[in-house]
Amino acid sequence: MAATTLDVGKRLVELCKQGKHLDAVNELYANDIVSIEVRDNPQMPKRMQGIDAIRKKNQWWIDNHETHGSETMGPFPHGDRFIVHMKYDVTPTSGPFKGKRMQLDEAGLYTVRDGKIVQEEFFYDM
Repeated sequence: MAATTLDVGKRLVELCKQGKHLDAVNELYANDIVSIEVRDNPQMPKRMQGIDAIRKKNQWWIDNHETHGSETMGPFPHGDRFIVHMKYDVTPTSGPFKGKRMQLDEAGLYTVRDGKIVQEEFFYDM
């Protein structure tokens, strides 16, 4: 039996709170996952698809940011979707913001089908 939307959301939050973002991708994401950011940037396009692309995206984040702290809240379910609210205190280790500590505040909207996350959309203002 496939996990419910709430089950998937709770597990995502649990893994994120432990800093296990790649484990979350490997365990919870569908092979054809779609990820949508607010905008394109030089490191990655706004829309990415496929589990390998999302693994690389997450590894890029880990490799290029020093995380001082994070907070993950939720999930807030609604039908086949849920929202997770995330706050990060990070210092980029490369790129135009290298060495500039910043606080990020974002919401992720996740869509679940057959017990797997099939789409993630992020909402934030930089």
